[in-house]
Amino acid sequence: MSRLSEPEAAPKRRPRLRNALIWVFGALGGILWGYDTGVISGAMLFIRQDIVLTPLLEGLVVSGLLVGAMAGAGLAGKLSDAWGRRRLILGAALVFIVGTVGAALASEASLLIGARVVIGVGVGIASVVVPLYLTELAPVEVRGGLASLMQLLVTVGIFLAYLTDYALAPAHAWRWMIGLGVLPAAVLALGILTQPESPRWLVGRGRRDDAQQVLTRLRGDGEAARGELLDIEKTLAEERAETRRLTLRDLLSPRLRPMLVVGLLLVFFQNFGGINTIIYYAPTLLTSIGFGDNGAILANVGIGVVNMLMTLPAMRLIDRRGRRPLLLWGSAGMCAGMVVLAAVNLTPLGDGSLLAPLTLFGVALYVAAFAMSWGPVQWVMLPELFPTRIRAGAVGVCVVFNWLFNMAVALVFPSLLSAWGAGANFLIFAVTTLASGIFVKKLLPETRGRTLEQIERDLLHRGGTADAPEEAQERAASTVSAG
Repeated sequence: MSRLSEPEAAPKRRPRLRNALIWVFGALGGILWGYDTGVISGAMLFIRQDIVLTPLLEGLVVSGLLVGAMAGAGLAGKLSDAWGRRRLILGAALVFIVGTVGAALASEASLLIGARVVIGVGVGIASVVVPLYLTELAPVEVRGGLASLMQLLVTVGIFLAYLTDYALAPAHAWRWMIGLGVLPAAVLALGILTQPESPRWLVGRGRRDDAQQVLTRLRGDGEAARGELLDIEKTLAEERAETRRLTLRDLLSPRLRPMLVVGLLLVFFQNFGGINTIIYYAPTLLTSIGFGDNGAILANVGIGVVNMLMTLPAMRLIDRRGRRPLLLWGSAGMCAGMVVLAAVNLTPLGDGSLLAPLTLFGVALYVAAFAMSWGPVQWVMLPELFPTRIRAGAVGVCVVFNWLFNMAVALVFPSLLSAWGAGANFLIFAVTTLASGIFVKKLLPETRGRTLEQIERDLLHRGGTADAPEEAQERAASTVSAG
């Protein structure tokens, strides 16, 4: 008997256990993403001792992952529609393993850069398909919190990378720092084999019975599963009844263009708000104000702890308070953190004794605000903004730009730091974080409390215009009470 045909009369706790395993294994891609992006900040201090690296080559080692991530994100949309979400997550895990082994064994710069590009392909695929998978499996009332589980595990991965860097720093063991990323990749590859496919993908492939059995297992309620299945089928039927099949080209049409603009601005402000300068270059910043190598890496561990712990309240609040309020408060906190950092670096501080503690305070404030808002909310909202038939491809387009923006910041920041100094750069980021709050207030719609199908019908019929705050709250409240 196949996994899909297990008896429905299982104990109530079994659907909960299955749900937990699905979300853990699905979101485990976030640990890989966080580990591989975070580990290089500490490893780079010791890589140059074994491999000759010019400043340009160092930049390529860091940004090689981001180049691969753009390629992986660009491929993920079509591949997830063709292969399914579950099989593509398995493929991403295998790509992670190949790239990580290659990077750990690299004997020269070109091999290390190439391996980092391969790792990036896995990161890019995971950044598209994992939030897609979690969004399509989660119940509407907790969809935001469960989908943001991936972002939590991204912060866990970054923290583990920083902790590994610190533990192995005395031995200068950069190969082990990188190579240990194989462990979560192997767990993901094995674990995802035991998990079901997305019911929305199954319906799109004509596998209605399989989709209903998956939904019944997930919800633990046959009636609720049938209702959700009918909603999915109704949405697909409405799309197929249109005179012209929806494609990515439709994103440029007048009715969907607003959502494309919103999606691109969402990823723009997340990256150009300055988070990547902290993740990639915090040790460099800290050593520039007097920290030693080990001290800078230890402080980096503290930053990782703040990033991880402050993601937890976001998972609880995202479905209680909504997406937009979190983003607005996050923009305010991030702006305040950047103002502190700019002021510290642009104004004299007497004998300089306040430089280190104020810098750490500004970084901690910024990271805490980001972790509670822009970090998880972007990955929850992107899959919610687009119609089902083009959701995978549309999210892929936005994530490609996400990695493009990420790479631009990673490449340009060292040069700007050298030319203008830290203070001017932090001032620029203060302005962009302020602009991000204006964007949320004026353009971003609220998606809390609505099923993916309701959001899709609303966006298609109303041209993607944002609800007024009062309308969004009333709509969310009526949907939850009806459910």
